[in-house]
Amino acid sequence: MARVPVTRSISIDTDLIEESFTRSGGAGGQHVNTTDSAVLLRYDVARSDLPERVKLRLAELAGSRMTRDGVLTLRSEGSRSQHMNRAEVRERLLALVREATVVQAKRRATKPTRASQVRRVDAKKGRSAVKSGRKKPGFD
Repeated sequence: MARVPVTRSISIDTDLIEESFTRSGGAGGQHVNTTDSAVLLRYDVARSDLPERVKLRLAELAGSRMTRDGVLTLRSEGSRSQHMNRAEVRERLLALVREATVVQAKRRATKPTRASQVRRVDAKKGRSAVKSGRKKPGFD
């Protein structure tokens, strides 16, 4: 059972990673018709030993890439090389898990300062003056 470190305290079990290879779409010449260079990576988040908060955040970040049974699916076919696509899709998995481990700080609601309110109103008055200066002069 090999493990890949994500952070100091969290690592991914490589036994839960399943890779399959298919042919890439798009241009590429005759070579593309004979090689399976696209990589489809499936990581079973539900069975992993990640903390529950990380699993929930990962599901939120993954969106439609996460199946109902908790399997994260990532695909890479950007390169003609299977080796490069494998490296790219694995790095994307690690980046996604790293991002899920970051604790989001709650935003504290604050009041705008008096000076910022004055600057905002002065800017609005200035724009109003510019626009009213564009009008045709009226009859008195």
